Amino acid sequence: MADSKNTVKIDEVGPCRKRISIDIPASTVDETIGASYDAVSHEAAIPGFRKGHAPRRLIEKRYGAYVRDEARQRLVSAAYQEAVESNELKVLSQPTSEIFDEIEVEAGKPLHVEVEVEVMPEFDLPELKGMKILKPDATLPDGLVDQEIEKIGINEGSLDERDAPEPGDYLTGNAVMVDQDGTEHYNIQGAVVRVPEKGTDEGMILGVIVPDFAKQIGLPKEGESKTIKVKGPEQHELEALRGKDLTVTFEVVKVYRIVPAPMADIVAKYGFTGEEQLREMITAQLGQRAEVQQKAVMRQQIGKQLADACDFELPAGLTANQAARNLERQRMEMLYRGMPQTEVEQKIAELRSASNESAAASLKQFFILNKVAEQLDVKVEEPEINAQIVRFAMEQGKRPEQLRDELIKTGQIQTLFQQVREHKALDAVLKDAQIEEVSADEFNKKMAASK
Repeated sequence: MADSKNTVKIDEVGPCRKRISIDIPASTVDETIGASYDAVSHEAAIPGFRKGHAPRRLIEKRYGAYVRDEARQRLVSAAYQEAVESNELKVLSQPTSEIFDEIEVEAGKPLHVEVEVEVMPEFDLPELKGMKILKPDATLPDGLVDQEIEKIGINEGSLDERDAPEPGDYLTGNAVMVDQDGTEHYNIQGAVVRVPEKGTDEGMILGVIVPDFAKQIGLPKEGESKTIKVKGPEQHELEALRGKDLTVTFEVVKVYRIVPAPMADIVAKYGFTGEEQLREMITAQLGQRAEVQQKAVMRQQIGKQLADACDFELPAGLTANQAARNLERQRMEMLYRGMPQTEVEQKIAELRSASNESAAASLKQFFILNKVAEQLDVKVEEPEINAQIVRFAMEQGKRPEQLRDELIKTGQIQTLFQQVREHKALDAVLKDAQIEEVSADEFNKKMAASK
């Protein structure tokens, strides 16, 4: 009797990548095709025959392509899953079904399946107990409350339409991005750009930083069109944009300036009796953010020490999945620290233009913290996810259920899960660390000296 087991071969094809080669014997192929035909024949309605009693040859003629496609999906899915589990592969992203569409299934013939996957690197963690960590003082510096009130004034301000912009004003319009081959990548109606302030050259359009944006955008009036040229960021999550010569055509529809809301309007909006009560609320919020920031920089120290102690190879170039995962992790972390959404998107655009070393460091930390969480058996419960959503919603002025729906629709709920898991892993290490309390100035000096 012929061997009915699959033959599986795993090959290293680069750092964090493996090739899975699977040979499925003809007997298994025939058995699966037969099962698919049996399932179809029970439901097939062919004129002249009672349901489930049509001859096999008619079933094959009418439904052959469907049956082979169904058999292929079942064979490939089962064989792939078995190969991953039996070889204990920690796959980062599952292959798409399109990869297997070219495979043809024929009765009496074996089936060969081959796919490359991203996997977790293999490395050893250092001792997690007794790390030396600095804890900076979280006292709010002078003037911070006034700065926050200014930001609120701008956020709650009104839009003053203008005939022509000045530095710092905003433009809304239609933006189309094409590459050097003429391929269109974005076509956004209602895109917003800000004219750089005086003394600033850099600006952002469609999520890409343009070093000489002030020179290229100028001070266009309503109805004018501007052409912006920029090199595609090497860390962009769209691989088709990386390193390409990009052209953005921006047609100005509106020019406006934000007029800050007066103190009386801000006080009324928040339902306070006066400015003093508003200041008390802002002071409390900033105090909470300072504590979050304090915990964040302590976690960063742990992350850096772990990264310095762990040595393993990373992919030569970040794939689209890895780049997108990196950016989403960092976006979620900035939101956790209470950074306003507009500042977050500006920072994300800067990260797209960051060096390969910076992107690789972020990816390395993802791998390390995942292994720390596994080693410490870190679990994440639903209430912890919900608590984080409530916190983010308060920061963004949204209802928790609204934000949760947004996170699910955009696929960011998994990133939030990962963030909570990483934070719990870092806090577990922090619990057993040697902590030294220092002033903010002393902390900054010691951090600068350690770089």
